[in-house]
Amino acid sequence: MVRSPGPDRIRRHWDRQAAGYDRKMDRAERMFGDTRDWVCRQAAGEVLEVAVGTGLNLGRYPAGATLTGMDLSPAMLDRARRHAAELGRAVDLRVGDAQRLEFDDASFDTVVCTFGLCAVPDDRGAVDEMVRVLRPGGLLLLADHVVSTSAPIRMLQAVAEQYSVRVENEHFRRRPLLHVQAAGLRIERHDRFNRGVIERLAARRPELSPPTSPPGPAR
Repeated sequence: MVRSPGPDRIRRHWDRQAAGYDRKMDRAERMFGDTRDWVCRQAAGEVLEVAVGTGLNLGRYPAGATLTGMDLSPAMLDRARRHAAELGRAVDLRVGDAQRLEFDDASFDTVVCTFGLCAVPDDRGAVDEMVRVLRPGGLLLLADHVVSTSAPIRMLQAVAEQYSVRVENEHFRRRPLLHVQAAGLRIERHDRFNRGVIERLAARRPELSPPTSPPGPAR
């Protein structure tokens, strides 16, 4: 197994990437299709975006949503703040770790992460944290590049990870959907395309069960 770099190294990597990140993502957006819009238009209420990066999603959320974004990289967040200012959009942007979210349980109506879990060392732990801060009945919206349904592409992904995981902690063969299902959320919408490499989902956290009434007096 290829060892992942530590959090400080990952942070420095994304700080270095910040200046050219939007240009780099412009080339990838064709592969993603309408995924960012697909995700963001479903968000409502108090919204947390995990791994908000430079804020590429900020202009896509409904006007009535209240936005909070967090990212490991301060340099990425500087770009996101500029983007929010250009949009005239109020966003609470914070430095944070997706694996240890600073928010209380059940703080948000919607939690979003697009193309970010691929670079989190403990992706299952991050999903569990997103579920923790999601209110009962709330919506988890995820999109990422995942392990392909094509055997030749899976082989290429495995080769690429020999470098990408060690240097950038970039994983190509994950399936966040499996972690979401293990956490007990109900998958409401799911889509997978481009030979299975792009996967997006909307999953609902179950409502709290009503308390059971105590048994009545024996007759």
